[in-house]
Amino acid sequence: MKLHNPFTFILSLFTVFLLASNLKGQDKFPDGTTIPKWFKENKPTDINKLGKKYIITDFGVKNDSTVLQTKQLQAIIDLAAKNGGGVVVVPKGTFLISSVFFKQGTHLYLENGAKLKGSDDINDFPVVLTRMEGQTVKYFPALINADGLDGFTISGKGTLDGNGLRFWKSFWKRREWNPKCTNMDEMRPRIIYVSNSKNIQVEGITIKNSPFWSTHYYKSDFVKLLNLTILAPKEPVKAPSTDAVDIDACSNFLVKNCYLSVNDDAIALKGGKGPKADTDPNNGENRNILIEDNSFGFCHSVLTCGSESIHNYNVVLRNSKVKDASRLLHLKMRPDTPQHYEYLTVDNISGNVKTFIYVKGWNQFFDLKGEARPKEGLANNITIKNIDLSCETAFSIEKSDLFDLKDFTFENLKIKSLKPEIENLSNIQNLKQTKVNVTKVASLTQSYDKKDDSDIATK
Repeated sequence: MKLHNPFTFILSLFTVFLLASNLKGQDKFPDGTTIPKWFKENKPTDINKLGKKYIITDFGVKNDSTVLQTKQLQAIIDLAAKNGGGVVVVPKGTFLISSVFFKQGTHLYLENGAKLKGSDDINDFPVVLTRMEGQTVKYFPALINADGLDGFTISGKGTLDGNGLRFWKSFWKRREWNPKCTNMDEMRPRIIYVSNSKNIQVEGITIKNSPFWSTHYYKSDFVKLLNLTILAPKEPVKAPSTDAVDIDACSNFLVKNCYLSVNDDAIALKGGKGPKADTDPNNGENRNILIEDNSFGFCHSVLTCGSESIHNYNVVLRNSKVKDASRLLHLKMRPDTPQHYEYLTVDNISGNVKTFIYVKGWNQFFDLKGEARPKEGLANNITIKNIDLSCETAFSIEKSDLFDLKDFTFENLKIKSLKPEIENLSNIQNLKQTKVNVTKVASLTQSYDKKDDSDIATK
C-alpha cells in the first residue's frame, strides 16, 4: 500500500478548507444564489476606447441655451453611427434640445460644465410608441433615448437638465381643474429612456429637473448606474412623478454610489399592470437587482415595489444612508393586478424616514378592464436587518383579503418612533424576529432615557 506524502495531504486539506471558507463567505442574493462578479467589476468608462470623439461644437452646434438644436445633435449621432461608432462629446456650455436617439456603437460624454437642457415646450417632442406606467402606448420620448443597443454608455461630469418647471406648474394647474387627471394627462417627457438593451452604463453625471420620470429602463439586462446625482425639487414647486430610477422588467441591474433626491420614489420597480398583466409579452419581472452604497435625500420612498409591478425577485437594498425620505420600503399592492414580490432584502440602512415600512392596497387609477379580479397578491421571503433609523411611524402594514404577507424576517433593528404601531406586525404570517428593538419617543430630537416606560422591545 502506497502512503501519501503527509505534507501534501495537509496542504490538500488546507486548500479544501480555503475553498469552503470562500464559498461560505460569498455574497448571495436573497434566494441563496451567488451574486455574480459582474456586480463587483465596476470600472469607470474610458471614452478613449470607444472610438472617435465627435465634439458637438466642431459640427456647428452652438453654446446657446435659447436656440433648439435637436436636429444638429441628432445629425452628429447619425454621423458617428454611420462611421462605425464613437463618442458624442458635449463640451462646457448649455445646449437646448428635445429628443435625440442614440444608435449602436455611439456613446454620450458630458464634460465638466456641460449641460444638455430640455425644451419646456411639448410641441418640440415627437409622439412615438414607448413604455409608460406599465403600458406600451403612444407617448413622448425622453431627452436621451437608446433602444436595442449593446454597450451604450453615458458618462462624464456634466448635467442633463430636464428644465421641468413649466411642466410642473401645468400639471398642478391641471390637477386643480381636474383632480382625477392621470400622471400622463399632462404631456411631458422623461430625461433618459433605455429599452431592449444590454451592457449599459450611466455614470458620473447629474440628472435634474425632469418633467416626468427622471430615468427609465425597460426590458434591459446588465445595467449599471454608478456615481450619479439625480435631483428634482419638492419646493417651491413640487416636481410631480419625478422618480429617480424606474426599473421596468429588467434583470441584472446595479445602482451604486448614487445620491437620489426627488419628489417621488427614488427607486421604483415596475413591470406592468392590469388583471392579465402577467400574460402580456410587453410586461415582465425584475430579477437580480442590487442597490448599494447610496445616499437618499427627500423622496416618497427609497424603494417601492409598484405601482405597475408584477413579479420582483432577488432584490437587495443595502449599505445606504437616508435623510428625510417619506418611506424606506413601500409595497404597493394593486387589487387589479396579479403581483408577487419575493426574496427581497433590506440590510444596513441608517438615518431617518417618515415611515419605516409601508404596505397597503394601491387603488390609484384602479381598472379591471371588464375582467375578473386577479388572485390575491403576495409578498414573501422579505428580510430586513441591521437597521438604525428614527421615524414618525414604524410599521404601517395593512391587513387585507386582497394580499398576503408571509415569511418575513426582522433582525437587529434599532428604531426610534413617535408611533411604533407594532400591533400591525400581526398582519404578517410567519414573522421571525431577532434583536428587534422599537423605542417609542415623545419627539425625534429628544435623547432616549432607558428608564422611560415607553420603551417597546418587540423581542
